[in-house]
Amino acid sequence: MTAPDRTARFDGAIFDLDGTLTDNMALHQRAFEVFLSKHGLPPLTLELRRRLDGKRNRDIFPILFARELDDATQRAFADEKESLYRELSRGRLSPLRGLRELLALLGKARVPSAVATSAPLENVDHTLKELGLAEFFRVVARADDVPHGKPHPDVFLLAAKRLGVAPERCIAFEDAPVGIESARRAGMTCVALTTSFPAGVFTAHASAPHHVVRDYAEFLAGPGRDLGGSGGRR
Repeated sequence: MTAPDRTARFDGAIFDLDGTLTDNMALHQRAFEVFLSKHGLPPLTLELRRRLDGKRNRDIFPILFARELDDATQRAFADEKESLYRELSRGRLSPLRGLRELLALLGKARVPSAVATSAPLENVDHTLKELGLAEFFRVVARADDVPHGKPHPDVFLLAAKRLGVAPERCIAFEDAPVGIESARRAGMTCVALTTSFPAGVFTAHASAPHHVVRDYAEFLAGPGRDLGGSGGRR
């Protein structure tokens, strides 16, 4: 992929949440299946997931229902679906392979980390607690905090701002094409994880990532192998 040396020159690391810190998109999909069946809607296709994964609930539900929804209805649908997800995922989440090692290296190099996600606050707290990773992510930026959700760059720019790091000096980790596009538009080095989509989906996308890996262990063995060396703040 392009610019493989850029991973040695960044001052902030920004992570999406679902499918990026943990391989949990199957649980979200199951929650959506229950929700869609209850409301008489067809199941999600891979093509529809490409369009929706990574987006905010308030951007997803009008597409699923093919109509505008008022705020109260949006909140009710989001609470229903996300409560299902939290129930399904409780006690079943684990960090993606190599993630703890990466976070330890980032800490050693004094490179701060943030979460940039479209997930609601309750899910952020739930997931970080289930993973035992809350201490690593003192900064969280959510798409509901900004005017536009992914694929717009707003949430990644907010995360960089809260870290106090220029966007072009950040590396972003994502599992969905719309998230990669969001981070690319923010000017960040992007790493795609193939937890949710095969590599070909990313490489064929107009906003292709700089690197595509299975997990963080592969990242550390390849493009991120110099993380403990010259990268980060000294």
